[in-house]
Amino acid sequence: MAVNLKGRSFLTLMDFTPEEIRYMLDLAHDLKAKKRAGIKNEVLKGKNVVLLFEKTSTRTRCAFEVACMDEGAGVTFLDSGSSQMGKKESLEDTAKVLGRFYDGIEYRGYKQEVVEDLAKHAGVPVWNGLTDVDHPTQILADMMTIEEHVAKPLNRVKVVFSGDIRNNMSYAWMYGCAKMGMHYVAYGPEELKKELNQDVIAKVQEVAKETGATIEISSDPASLKGADVLYADVWASMGEEAEIPERVKLLTPYRIDMDMIKATENPDVVFLHCLPSFHDFETTMAKTQKEAGYDIREVTDEVFRSKHSKVFDEAENRMHTIKAVIVATIG
Repeated sequence: MAVNLKGRSFLTLMDFTPEEIRYMLDLAHDLKAKKRAGIKNEVLKGKNVVLLFEKTSTRTRCAFEVACMDEGAGVTFLDSGSSQMGKKESLEDTAKVLGRFYDGIEYRGYKQEVVEDLAKHAGVPVWNGLTDVDHPTQILADMMTIEEHVAKPLNRVKVVFSGDIRNNMSYAWMYGCAKMGMHYVAYGPEELKKELNQDVIAKVQEVAKETGATIEISSDPASLKGADVLYADVWASMGEEAEIPERVKLLTPYRIDMDMIKATENPDVVFLHCLPSFHDFETTMAKTQKEAGYDIREVTDEVFRSKHSKVFDEAENRMHTIKAVIVATIG
C-alpha cells in the first residue's frame, strides 16, 4: 500500500497506522545507509525549520539540526528565552506567524496540548520532540535500534520498561508497542499501577486487540523472563530533587543490574535508554545525591558499559529517524 505523509504533523504514534510507522522506519534505515555512504540527496533544499525548546536537550536538538542540514534545510533554534510564545504573544498567534515563515515546526516542552495547538494553528507540519506524556521520535529510534540488534520482527519482540512506569517514556512505549503488535511490560512498583492514566491504558488495549500486541503492567520479577529489550529512564530530572528520597526508596528494586539481565534468561537481551543516564557518579546531580545518601542510578555502570548496551547506537538513530519524519512530512 502506498504511504504518503506529506503535510502530516507528528504528534504521537497513535495518529499513525502500523503501515505508516513501518514506512518511517524503512525510510530511516535507507537514510542512515545513504549517510554512511556519503550520499546526500538534499531533498529539503529551500525548506526552513524552526525548533521550539521549552525543555533543554542534547540529542533532540542536535538530531533535528543535523538531520535538517544533511538534507539542505535551514534551521532556527528558539529556546524559552528567545521567543515571546505564551508571554507577550499567544500560542495561537505564534503558531500562525511561524507557519508563515517555516515549512515545519518542532516543539519540545511540557504539555501535550501545546504541541497539539501548534499543529492546529500553524498550517504546516508540527513535530513532537517530547512532552510530559509522550516522546514519539524516541520510540522510532528505539524501534530502529531493535531492528538492528534483535534478530526477530518487531511483532515478536518483548520490551520490559523497568522503573517509574508513569512517565512519558513508559506511555510512549505503550503507544509504539500497541501499534506495532509488540509485547510490552511496564515493570514497576505495584503502588504506581493505580496512578497510571486509565484513558491511555484503555486506548492502547483497544489498539492491541487489532494488532495482536500485549500490554502488561507488572511488579512480578517473573515478567522479565524472555525479554528481548530491557529499558530504563532516569528516576528524577532537574527540578525534581525534592522527590528523590521517596523515588529512590520506591524504585531501587527496579534498577537494571546484571541480576536483572540474567533474570530475562536471554543471553542476547539488549539494554536501551533514552539518555541522559545516571549510571555512575560522574555527574553533578548523581554525585550530590550520593553525598546526601541517595543512589539515583536507574542502571548500573556494569550494564551500561556491557555488551548488552546499545545506547549509543540508539542515540545516533535519533538523527536518522527524525530525518525520516522530516523528509516524509515536508520533503
